[in-house]
Amino acid sequence: MSGPFFFIATNRLREGKLLAESARARDLSSFIEANEPQLLAFNEYANEEGTEVGVVQMHPDAPSMELHMEVVAERAARAYAETLDATTSIQVYGEPSDAVLEMLSRQAGAGVPMIVKRHHIGGFSRIE
Repeated sequence: MSGPFFFIATNRLREGKLLAESARARDLSSFIEANEPQLLAFNEYANEEGTEVGVVQMHPDAPSMELHMEVVAERAARAYAETLDATTSIQVYGEPSDAVLEMLSRQAGAGVPMIVKRHHIGGFSRIE
């Protein structure tokens, strides 16, 4: 049995955009919660300096991540135009489909490190 699918991205913020990103993240979280019942967790965190954010997602499987990327595509493009400057790293834990890898590579751009750890060898998740 395969384990859950985790996605972690680090994004550099445009200068002075932490408050706007905070509002965007709250709105996006509400949208995702209402439109993606399969997604187990979606959280965003900012560093102390307010210069970068980390997005952490927990999906039951890779198809959930693929659906998520389709559902939020327009909102993600808007975020890069308004608050996010660039993706600086991506981590994937679980078995991504070729479509997910292609979408992530295209969204992040050339030169962004992507770490993929495909093989779940143990552990558990507790969701309230």
